[in-house]
Amino acid sequence: MEKIVVVGGGQAGLSLVAKLRSSGYQDEITMVCEEPELPYQRPPLSKKYLTGELEKDRLYLRPKSFYAENNIDLMLGCRCEEIDPYTSKIKVNGKKVSYNHLVLTTGSHPVKLPPNLGGDLGGLYYIRDLADITSLKPEIVVGRNALVVGGGFIGLETASALISKGLHVTIVEAADRIMQRVVGPETSSYFRNLHRSNGARLLEGVGLKRLIGNRRVSKALLSNDDELDVDIVIVGIGVRPADALAKNAGLDVANGIRVNQKGQTSQPNIWASGDCTSFPWGDSYIRLESVQNAIDQSETVAANIMGADENYEFVPWFWTDQYDTKLQISGLGAGYTNIITRAGIKENSVSYWYMRGDDLIAVDAINDPRSYMVGKRLLEQGIGVEPETLANPQADLKSLLRQ
Repeated sequence: MEKIVVVGGGQAGLSLVAKLRSSGYQDEITMVCEEPELPYQRPPLSKKYLTGELEKDRLYLRPKSFYAENNIDLMLGCRCEEIDPYTSKIKVNGKKVSYNHLVLTTGSHPVKLPPNLGGDLGGLYYIRDLADITSLKPEIVVGRNALVVGGGFIGLETASALISKGLHVTIVEAADRIMQRVVGPETSSYFRNLHRSNGARLLEGVGLKRLIGNRRVSKALLSNDDELDVDIVIVGIGVRPADALAKNAGLDVANGIRVNQKGQTSQPNIWASGDCTSFPWGDSYIRLESVQNAIDQSETVAANIMGADENYEFVPWFWTDQYDTKLQISGLGAGYTNIITRAGIKENSVSYWYMRGDDLIAVDAINDPRSYMVGKRLLEQGIGVEPETLANPQADLKSLLRQ
């Protein structure tokens, strides 16, 4: 009898074991989860769970009964300490566990503020797991001053949640504009105006020099020499792939665990999926931090373990909810040569279409699900579009799909 061991208890790990069982895999499956919680979804942590609109039980991807009914050995609160690819064993809490196939779905870790910048002070929080939010929730008190360091999705989602609970929020982003890594200037401008109109103090091109306090943070010194009184600080300055296990085992690692189009690492019976992986995309390798990638890549790996011999092919998509605004992104806009703006039908809706020459490569849809869905299908099917049609709000986008 074979045994598949999955290291990691997030969306990628759960998607993989669920796909294996639904596809008829009958042999042993073990999940090694470092957190003591059942596998849960992370996107709501910085949104509805933080604000109290979503109960903890609704975060869980599957109920506890799912694992028993599907004969999945769930090892909660257990840490994988090392991998021995030569004997096909891992060490978990000091004990050896053997495998025929090992799948690494270890995710990523937040970049931490170093102690010399005040990173060891109390009142400093990261938004990555349930324990982070559990410790942060009691700090959310009307009228307190919060500093959010980082203007990416996590930082901005958290800022909007804190403002909705009555806190005074300052956001600092060291880059020239917020969300610069994933969107163009037009989308950044829309969300800059959104946050300021909701009462946030938003500073771009301004970084954090250091936090000041006696055991607990009380002030923040910024790179523009402003000094702020702060009660809590949220740091969202990026994540790093959790690839140390793979690296220590001698696997190929470069900005994540390198896998081929099938999801295999440099060791054929060790696979990887989700945030921790670096995988082929065109002529290069990329790493994506998204729920969609975690699910789809994991399901491809599951199919290939069972002999399907499939390549992982997809169009990336992402989303973020800030205040009452939803941004949906399909494709990757890096390398665009032109952005076409298309006014939406509803108030406060708009879409931005990224072109590389004559080719559509991505779309940002703000409060505009129709444009998002059409753009996603155009990208999936490789359908060419005329810029004039995209720019004309009276033109029927769906007609492009019938060409």
